[in-house]
Amino acid sequence: MRFVDSAKIRVASGHGGAGCVSFRREKYIPRGGPDGGDGGRGGDVIIEAVSQKETLLRFHFNQHFKAGNGRPGQGRCKTGADGETVRLGVPPGTMVFDFDSGEKLADLADIGQVYVAASGGRGGQGNARFATSTNRAPRYAQPGEDGRELTLNLELNLLADAGLVGYPNVGKSSLISKLSAARPKIADYPFTTLVPNLGVVAAGDDHSFVIADLPGLIDGASEGAGLGFRFLKHLSRCKVLVHLLDPLRFNESDPIADFKAIESELIAYDPLLAGKPKLLAVSKMDLPEGPPALAAIRKALPETKVLAFSSFTSVGLEELRWAVWEVVSAPGLGET
Repeated sequence: MRFVDSAKIRVASGHGGAGCVSFRREKYIPRGGPDGGDGGRGGDVIIEAVSQKETLLRFHFNQHFKAGNGRPGQGRCKTGADGETVRLGVPPGTMVFDFDSGEKLADLADIGQVYVAASGGRGGQGNARFATSTNRAPRYAQPGEDGRELTLNLELNLLADAGLVGYPNVGKSSLISKLSAARPKIADYPFTTLVPNLGVVAAGDDHSFVIADLPGLIDGASEGAGLGFRFLKHLSRCKVLVHLLDPLRFNESDPIADFKAIESELIAYDPLLAGKPKLLAVSKMDLPEGPPALAAIRKALPETKVLAFSSFTSVGLEELRWAVWEVVSAPGLGET
């Protein structure tokens, strides 16, 4: 299934039904008086976060949504039927923006959370509502109110507790496939991962967290280079960022050059990412280049805990799992 994380849609709520002008006409009841009913209310357009949705693909093909109009009132004080409401299911983590102003209207982070994007017009009152002691036969009724029409932007930010970041082909997909049931594409060439992958990682028998494998970043990603720029927004909800360093890219003169370069790209894209907790992990420790690179990185960062693992031999995976869980489960830790 194609992954789509943004969409532009046009929504319109229903118009209210007109009130009715009617008078009671029954045998043996002369001058029965006004009995025009009210018009029905126009339908709403409601956006709801639902668990069955994982992408905004539907809105890529269908961009116009119109709720039903209210029916007009009838005689004998009958109220017209309300217009049909349109409910749009979106993945949890979807944000709703006004297209014209850019204002954020809603953040549907939790399953079941709803936002009324466009309220239906109120139905007009029938002439029975206007009868008074001095005006016993009103011959007018209200028209229904118009519905609301507007253009919205939908932006999906994945709900992940931890995000894997690093250069292409550093082992992010292999790691998430070992820690969770996710099965991303894995190959020995860069940019194997073209869309984010989510995996649920068990932490003991009673706990778990969600980890996201994002497409690899390259220099200039914050300015639109490569694929990274498009998906960097998915890091905004992560509680911890896990930087993966590849020993095959080891730079003897500057062992943490890759870490500093990725950090610069993240901060250039969103300065708030600088305040998120971070873990460093050296991948591919089954290769001969692994131990020397790990020693040099630890020497360059003596006060930082640097983890090491191999997805091929599973060495260090448990330590990494619990290190991430320790940060994710820390009380009071939230989004920056």
